[in-house]
Amino acid sequence: MNQKSEIILLLEQEEGTKTKPYIDSLGYPTTGVGFKLGPQGAPIGHYTFTLTQPTIDAWLQSLVDTTVSSMKSNSVIAPALPHCNQPRFDILTSMAYQMGVSGVAGFKNMLKAIEAENWSEAASQMLDSTWAKQTPDRAQRHAAVMKSGQWQPTYNF
Repeated sequence: MNQKSEIILLLEQEEGTKTKPYIDSLGYPTTGVGFKLGPQGAPIGHYTFTLTQPTIDAWLQSLVDTTVSSMKSNSVIAPALPHCNQPRFDILTSMAYQMGVSGVAGFKNMLKAIEAENWSEAASQMLDSTWAKQTPDRAQRHAAVMKSGQWQPTYNF
C-alpha cells in the first residue's frame, strides 16, 4: 500500500465530530467521532463534559489502531486485506469502526470477492446488506470506492 491512509479524514467526514455528548440515531450516548459512551437509552444528562480537539484526535487514533489490529487478527477478514489498496483498506476499516470487526466478518461474500479481486461483486455485496439499508448514503459512497479503488470522485482526499 503506497498511498497514505485517509481513515481519519474519512471517519471525521462520515461520523462528524462533536465535543459534547449527544444521543445518536440508535439511542446511544455518543461523543467525539462516533465514540459510544454508554448503553442504549442511557440519559444524556449522565455525561456532562466537553472534549478538546487533541483528546478527540487521540481517542480516534486509538480506536482506529485497535480496529485495524483486530481486523488483521480476524481469521475471516485477514485473508482479504493483502488484496486491498489503501483506499479499499480504509473503507473496510471504516466499516469495522461503524459496525465492529465482527460485523464486517459477517460480510463473507464481500470478503471472498475481495480475495478474488472482483471489486464489482464486493461492492454489490456491500450494498446487499442490512448495513446498506440502515446507512444507505455511506454504503453507496463506500461501495463506490471499493469498486474503483480510488477516493475521487466520491471523496475529496
